[in-house]
Amino acid sequence: MSHLPPQHVVDSALDSQSRPVPYPRPAEGAPNVLMIVLDDVGFAQLGCFGSGISTPRIDEVAGGGLRYQRFHVTAVCSSTRAALLTGRNHHAVGMGVTEEAALGFPGYTGRIPRSAATMARLLKDTGYNTMAVGKWHLVPRTETSAAGPFDRWPLGVGFEKYYGFLGSETSQWAPELVRDNHHVEAPATPEEGYHLTEDLVDETIRMIQDQQQATTRKPFFAYLATGAAHAPHQVAPEWVEPYRGAFDHGWEAYREEVFARQVAAGVVPEDTVLTPRPSWVPEWSTLSEDQQRLYARYMEVFAGFMTHTDHHLGRLFDFLEEIGVAEDTVVMILSDNGASAEGGPTGTPNEAAGWVGLQADEETALGQIEDLGGHDASNHYPWGWAWAGNTPLRLWKRYSWLGGVRAPLVLRWPAAVPDPGAVRGQFTHAVDLFPTILEAAGVALPDAVDGVSQQPVDGASFLASVRDGAADEHRRMQYFEMMGSRSLYLDGWKAVTDHVANQFGERDHVEGSFDHATDRWSLFDLTTDFSEHRDLANEHPELVRRMEGLWWAEAGRNQVLPLFEFPNSMFHLHPGEFPPPQEATYRPGGSPVIEPMLPAAGAGFSLRAHVDVPDDGAEGVLAAIGDSQGGWGLYLLDGRPTACFALLDHTDTVRAETVVPAGSHVVGLDFRPADADGPQRLDLSIDEEVVATGPVRGTFFLPQLSSAAVGLTIGHDRGLPLCPDYATPFAFTGDLDRVVMRSGAAATFEVPTAEKQVRAAMSGD
Repeated sequence: MSHLPPQHVVDSALDSQSRPVPYPRPAEGAPNVLMIVLDDVGFAQLGCFGSGISTPRIDEVAGGGLRYQRFHVTAVCSSTRAALLTGRNHHAVGMGVTEEAALGFPGYTGRIPRSAATMARLLKDTGYNTMAVGKWHLVPRTETSAAGPFDRWPLGVGFEKYYGFLGSETSQWAPELVRDNHHVEAPATPEEGYHLTEDLVDETIRMIQDQQQATTRKPFFAYLATGAAHAPHQVAPEWVEPYRGAFDHGWEAYREEVFARQVAAGVVPEDTVLTPRPSWVPEWSTLSEDQQRLYARYMEVFAGFMTHTDHHLGRLFDFLEEIGVAEDTVVMILSDNGASAEGGPTGTPNEAAGWVGLQADEETALGQIEDLGGHDASNHYPWGWAWAGNTPLRLWKRYSWLGGVRAPLVLRWPAAVPDPGAVRGQFTHAVDLFPTILEAAGVALPDAVDGVSQQPVDGASFLASVRDGAADEHRRMQYFEMMGSRSLYLDGWKAVTDHVANQFGERDHVEGSFDHATDRWSLFDLTTDFSEHRDLANEHPELVRRMEGLWWAEAGRNQVLPLFEFPNSMFHLHPGEFPPPQEATYRPGGSPVIEPMLPAAGAGFSLRAHVDVPDDGAEGVLAAIGDSQGGWGLYLLDGRPTACFALLDHTDTVRAETVVPAGSHVVGLDFRPADADGPQRLDLSIDEEVVATGPVRGTFFLPQLSSAAVGLTIGHDRGLPLCPDYATPFAFTGDLDRVVMRSGAAATFEVPTAEKQVRAAMSGD
């Protein structure tokens, strides 16, 4: 409904009344907002929270601002991001788990509803410029293709500019990038020194510079979500070298050092008890020398990765100072969950293996020890370092114990913080960031957005505690649930179940319940027990029952049911806009085609490349997807058909001796699953005549789990190569008309005769 006064308009412009179109205006003194979301960084993995890892630039921000010691998240990436951007509990906006497990249940669809407009949308509507850079992970993997739909991409939910990657993770050396609503290539190659973190910070600086140079009177909201420090832990050797030997004394001793620094810095209370080493984390002294050397190296690489990230964030902080806006900018630095244990008990040079419960043997990993962090590694440290990274707390990412849900939060706002460098002890949660920033910006919550009534906001502003360390706690209850792990916070008490998720092989080691029906609730008084050290459930059984009942009530209110169970829940995956095709034709020149949109390959598939080879022969990639950590490709090498299948640190190559002759031909690949006649095998053909055959282990590759890996490219490869046979892009030097891919083990193709080729050319429109 318009509130503008009537306008007088007649046929004469001189006698008519003009009226400017109104623009939204931010509140007087509305600050800029810079939110930096780190990934998989535990409570104790920043220097200002006691870490032995050097993060001086983040520490400077903390020294000029605040550290919240009781800040909580949801325990995984997508869920926390949805909560902080909407102010609603993660299940209430369909983000009960990560986007890789978007299910056909209300709390797990992976699709934020329009009834939960984001912080970016509301700030934009009140006069802010909004920009997002880095990891998104808030769109189902079936919606990340060049066809969208784009409703849940950053530009669809209130951001005006975007540059980053859409999935859960990506290579730091050769990421799959998106600008606004289209896929783009990285601005440089790994060989040229490209690294994702540096690129993301460059882009953030560029966006803010452009916006401020256009109008310094308009505030901005910049959302920067680094790929760091999620696996793969990748960084140049010069950042790792300063840490050589720094972790040789092991995780128990390192953890004690961290704890002492935490107490001295006041980020944990003096009476905190350091929780003991659990049975599933091996005692460092019992490991062999080779194991100690390998495990310490994994941690050295992670530490270098973190320090490298801190350095580049420092460039952004310097830029804000240089352009004179640092004093007027709210800076928030947080992590989306506790430290990650997805490297398993022994760590891995290929973290994709951990998703299916597989780990490289240590002899293989030791052979790659000096390559960790490099172009050909996708490493993740052992879970002993995740345990240490969450000091003094229990467990890690994906669990509702404090090690999974308590994360670092640094906040600097010179105009509002009276005691720089202080530590705040109020209980806060990711859903509270939304109302806090809106209050700081003077933005009222609307009843409706685009005609859609808005659902209740679950968060509560903690702005009072920013301005006054003695402010009362702003909320009294919060439920937690992640992959079956459940807990409830109530007036300083926390009840939590001992459920162990059926993932990453943890049930083979971690003690607890494997069935929701047998889960035991523990009880902790967090007002006197910062680390969940002393279980009081037996002393307060009535309180435990009450809190369990409240948890079920919250579960019903927030769409938590049915509880997530792996792998059973995965049978309810939410379908995409369209099912993948049985057969599809691809031509050179387009964007990569993401794996969910391809014909299914796991149970067998066929590929046919229609080529024209010049008289002097041809070579190059016909079709390729993934990289040496997992993927497959068909190419001509010295004119001979060759296929490479990379599978969890193993590479199978099948190569023909026959050269594809000059002229028009069809080069074929047939992947056939195991049957009564033998194991999985690969056939290569020229004009349907098999010219080579050989065994392959399978087609598992990272895009099946992450939409951030390289999709199918035609006529060239991009990013990192599948195998040492070639260097990217290895473009095909002949003429490639098209590639046809068909799903199914028995897929067959007919060789077109000359007559049929003529008929085909003359038909159609």
